[in-house]
Amino acid sequence: MEPELSPQVAQALPDVEVQHIQGGAKAVQEYLEYRRIVGDDDQGKLFTPQEYEDYKKRVIPVRLRNRLYVSWRSPTGMDCKLVGPETPCFCTHRYKQHKTDFEELPSERPIHLPCRVGHCQCKGYLYVPLNGTSPIRCRCKHFADDHSEANGHRCKKCSKCPGFHSSFTCGCGKPAYVHQTVVETKEERLAQGKPVGQDVPYAAMGGLAGFSSLAEGYMRLDDSGRGAQPLAFLESSGSRMDHPFLKVYSPELEDASISTSQQVPGVMIEEKDLAYFEKRHQERLTRGKTSKGLKTSKDPTPSVPEQP
Repeated sequence: MEPELSPQVAQALPDVEVQHIQGGAKAVQEYLEYRRIVGDDDQGKLFTPQEYEDYKKRVIPVRLRNRLYVSWRSPTGMDCKLVGPETPCFCTHRYKQHKTDFEELPSERPIHLPCRVGHCQCKGYLYVPLNGTSPIRCRCKHFADDHSEANGHRCKKCSKCPGFHSSFTCGCGKPAYVHQTVVETKEERLAQGKPVGQDVPYAAMGGLAGFSSLAEGYMRLDDSGRGAQPLAFLESSGSRMDHPFLKVYSPELEDASISTSQQVPGVMIEEKDLAYFEKRHQERLTRGKTSKGLKTSKDPTPSVPEQP
């Protein structure tokens, strides 16, 4: 699909310049498509048109048949992070720089995806979360990238650290060290009821199955990334504690069919909450008036002696 210019811009430019702009935009789109399909397999040198066609005929069928889905999963089964092409590994290289295409899927589990960057000792892709934009710290107080990418992940800045171990808390409420980087096939993922998205020819798509896959697990309104709940579920009437987000993630309300009149134990309703703080406020006012009265009675204003 060629990009279109607005009528005002098209009228203001000569026909030659319009064709030049449209042709340039089309070339950019074709290059982006080429880069998504080929990735780094061309070793930095663009394929010729014939090499590009031969590459697609050879690789795309394998990619559609043997795609691997990569996620960072909590013990509850939630995919807290669905890995994409640009997601960095513990070795600091991105997922697309690891081996992701297999003509025959490995039979042993777990499946290891070694890094293809020269001199990197990473034997398998391992996701490590970020604290905002900064790497998380190990219990030895050093950052993740201060540790070796080799098996064991020993610290390179101290000798006491036996291996990377972080207590960083994920958005799901669980610490990072109880999560696992999971590599699975399409069949294994479907057997768990998790989304697989559409078959695409692009390289290193990992666990991405749609736009909702870009969000963290606890923000997707479900445990897998397939998106929002059905409209009937979202529009169901109930109390303020029956919000769809609470229905999905509250352990007391795992079943969406639970009566909307049921409240989450231990949570005060809004009226009781306001009454509690109002009571505390009145108590503080009373204490303030009492203490002020006592101070006045203990320290009376001294009388001025009469002049002789």
